[in-house]
Amino acid sequence: MFTGIIEELGTLAAIEQRGEGARLRIHCHTVLSGSFEGASIAVNGVCLTALRLTGDSFDADIAPETMRRTSLGGLAPGARVNLERPVPAEGRLGGHVVQGHVDGTGVLEGLDELGNGNWWLRVRVPAELDRYIVEKGSIAIDGISLTVASIQNRLLGVTIIPHTFQNTSLGAQAPGARVNLETDILAKYVEKLLQKQG
Repeated sequence: MFTGIIEELGTLAAIEQRGEGARLRIHCHTVLSGSFEGASIAVNGVCLTALRLTGDSFDADIAPETMRRTSLGGLAPGARVNLERPVPAEGRLGGHVVQGHVDGTGVLEGLDELGNGNWWLRVRVPAELDRYIVEKGSIAIDGISLTVASIQNRLLGVTIIPHTFQNTSLGAQAPGARVNLETDILAKYVEKLLQKQG
């Protein structure tokens, strides 16, 4: 489990297509501490299994399902990626419960400066995810735990504070970019329980 508090900005060093999947190599430092072959590391919100760890990189395989559901397959070498290790059992839940199981991708529609280092991010969300997003609820965008400020006609709005803007990949994104979305798992459980009762 993750919390959506990004620990490090890594760099995609290479992506190698393998049939309908791929293998990534990520250059980084912080998230390697305490990690081992087979450990989980979230890359732009996608829980991946770390392979071939070195002093400054790790590899990870992307399954065909992950290629279809996320934006990872569309990244090019040199892209900056958000990295997070799983939260330890005794750790603090700084953001919200993030599984690293991306539901789908949204399209970045705008990132507008609000002043004092704050930004307003707008993302068009897929119709099938809209029902799980509520104002003042939580959402993970590219693995970043964020609070929903508005959701109207499938257009999601969130405020990005200076720290988040400076320490994540959001500032490098341009309108039209695909971003990974993971909605709150609690909403999906509630929906399923209500369907069984109804």
